[in-house]
Amino acid sequence: MAAEFVPVDPFDLVIFGGTGDLARRKLLPALYHRDQDGQFSDDSRIVAVSRQDMSDEQYAQWVREVLEEHLPDKELDNEVFSRFQSRLAHIQLDVDDEAGWKAFSERFDDNGRIRAFYLATAPSLFGKIANGVADAGLVDDRARIVLEKPVGHDYESAREINDAVGARFAESQIYRIDHYLGKETVQNLIALRFGNSLFEPVWGRQAVDNVQITVAESLGVDERFDFYEATGALRDMVQNHMLQLLCLAAMEPPASMNHDDVRNEKIKVLRSLKPITPQEVHKVTARGQYAAGMIDGKAVPAYGAANKKEQAPAEDAEAETFVAIKAEIDNWRWQGVPFYLRTGKRMARKSSQIVVEFKPVPHSIFGEEPLQPNRLVLRLQPEEGVEMSIMTKEPGPGGFRMRSLPLNLSFSQAFEVAYPDAYERLLMEVLRGNPALFMRRDEVEAGWQWIDRILESWRLEQVEAQEYMAGSWGPTDAFVLLDRDGRRWHDN
Repeated sequence: MAAEFVPVDPFDLVIFGGTGDLARRKLLPALYHRDQDGQFSDDSRIVAVSRQDMSDEQYAQWVREVLEEHLPDKELDNEVFSRFQSRLAHIQLDVDDEAGWKAFSERFDDNGRIRAFYLATAPSLFGKIANGVADAGLVDDRARIVLEKPVGHDYESAREINDAVGARFAESQIYRIDHYLGKETVQNLIALRFGNSLFEPVWGRQAVDNVQITVAESLGVDERFDFYEATGALRDMVQNHMLQLLCLAAMEPPASMNHDDVRNEKIKVLRSLKPITPQEVHKVTARGQYAAGMIDGKAVPAYGAANKKEQAPAEDAEAETFVAIKAEIDNWRWQGVPFYLRTGKRMARKSSQIVVEFKPVPHSIFGEEPLQPNRLVLRLQPEEGVEMSIMTKEPGPGGFRMRSLPLNLSFSQAFEVAYPDAYERLLMEVLRGNPALFMRRDEVEAGWQWIDRILESWRLEQVEAQEYMAGSWGPTDAFVLLDRDGRRWHDN
């Protein structure tokens, strides 16, 4: 049976940073698709907030150009856009201007609709915006606020942001978004583990040899150079995306699918992560920065070439664009099982996956025939699906010739409906008031505490980023990290 799209209640969705990069690439196309599938009522509104001087009509025209550029199929339905355009409004606002907030508040009335504030801005503005909307009288029981990642740049700044936003919104109203949690495969990891008797009995140290989590991107930092130079891949990708994937792969069975039951189990994993000390940081982490190279037959420049600041020469660029980590979870289920995390820009191809490699058979009865360990692969992108590799006999006479073959489930082929992408799903969950796919305050702060130890160890041991060629799978140190344990990365 095909899935059905369930409409959401009438809403005002207010996007701070409504003309920014995230709104252009992700939020507006996601909202257009949900409107296209009939999930919005006629009186629902999408209100963009920015510093630009634009009328509602000018903003609608700008949105049309954005959709023509960023819709995946490049097809804009005029009838759907006419309906979508009727919802759009733009408010010019400087969040430091008290008079601007007064004018802002006058654009809303007490209509009883859901009111969601999406903060697609710098984290330094989160507290100011929370204060502004609260002082404007726009926070009630049906209000909610969405915080884009990263929430802060370390534990202390995350705690300050959480304090500031938490002073004006209840924790149940705060949605800290990580779009990886909206991916079908990530949610299917829970279904796979806890909905099938086959996997849970072998999901742990007794049967699992190692777990590999890879988030690779073929794109470079481009215009995000300034952000990346101040942030780096460890803060940008590991603290949120990769730790969330690790939690879902490693957590104990929750009591139910209730959002707090799931998040209670995730926080236990984060608190069980073994701290990485200066004494071992060289052995269990790798730090890299891409040099010039070739991707898809095209020459691409080095990371520093994206620098636009004349006072900071490109060769002085220091941030890492690649990180590999051997993480260990000190608990009963996972003691002794390494979790290898790897993420990077300008990698050989775009690929995100979780690979659970099981231990080899204790004894082979097939003589010298090579046996590969079973692997469960959960593909997040580019094509979401699940793959299980098993050993089988090749057909034909002449004895046993063993071969590893995949059992493959492609979601796009198995299901009739074109399921929503991550941002589409998460936006709808915000409007429905379901926080299950969002991070709780203690998760964010526990993640930062672990990351801060790595950053401090890098600083104390002066761990510099090792160059790797664009179009490769990262620096030499990343391969040595696994080779030291007698293992290798799985790149397919």
